[in-house]
Amino acid sequence: MKTVVIGSVVSSEVVLQKMIDLNYPVSYVFSLDEQYSENVSGYRPIHILAQQNGIPYKTFHKIEESENVEIIRELKPEYIFVVGLSQLVKRDILDAASKGVVGFHPTPLPKFRGRAAMVWQVLLGVHETKCTMFLLDEGMDSGDILIQEPYLIEDTDYAADIERKLCDAIGRMTEKLLPQLLDGSIQSRKQNEEEATYLLKRTPEDGRIDWKEPAEKIQRLIRAVSKPYPGAFSDYDGKHKVIFWKADYLENKKYYGISGQIAEVTEDYFDIVCEDGLLRVYEYENQDNARMIVGHKFQ
Repeated sequence: MKTVVIGSVVSSEVVLQKMIDLNYPVSYVFSLDEQYSENVSGYRPIHILAQQNGIPYKTFHKIEESENVEIIRELKPEYIFVVGLSQLVKRDILDAASKGVVGFHPTPLPKFRGRAAMVWQVLLGVHETKCTMFLLDEGMDSGDILIQEPYLIEDTDYAADIERKLCDAIGRMTEKLLPQLLDGSIQSRKQNEEEATYLLKRTPEDGRIDWKEPAEKIQRLIRAVSKPYPGAFSDYDGKHKVIFWKADYLENKKYYGISGQIAEVTEDYFDIVCEDGLLRVYEYENQDNARMIVGHKFQ
């Protein structure tokens, strides 16, 4: 059995580490080069793990570059794992694996195909969910399902908490999948296209807070795009960018003000008036070191 692993983030690292732990045969690793990782949330240089374990590897910018494709073709792998890579994998790589190219998605496919899946699930209020390993095709997360594993998103979870839960689920799922690939017992199943839903692209600008929204919805945005993502943000006094990393929402029985206006400032937090309550901010990044002052506003 020959297997190639392609990846760039923490989920890639989890899968590769699990393969190493289980003595699963990994023939080659392609790792996104760090110089191209600036916009990759949760980047991991998985070539370091490969190097530490004597696995041949190559760093890359675009996996579809001819040099990379040629290496894969020469290896003639049965399986290629593409985990945690935002680049599209085209036909020349899909055809290079004799048994299939295994992809990963953090949702219960065919539901929530597409982009920014972890973020969208928080924004949509999803609690009980699953991650999926499936056979890649040229569609968007549309290939045959190999295995799924449940995990839970709670209302107190921030992006980093969900990432940890997801990584645990990936580890469990990989442990179950690899023996089935080795002994040929794996049974794939088609996705039901009638059940397919799609998540559209998000950009850092989509983290801008709308203070006309309910406090619970604002807090959910903060949780969804907190570290390792770029964060929810607002302009303080119209000119100072402030990123919100951790906050709660609570009833407002005390303050009358305009949405976005600071109601109270303490050493541990500050409260902001919202349409239906208060947002209590515990952790934030004030890029201009502007002082929080009662009565001043976020916009």
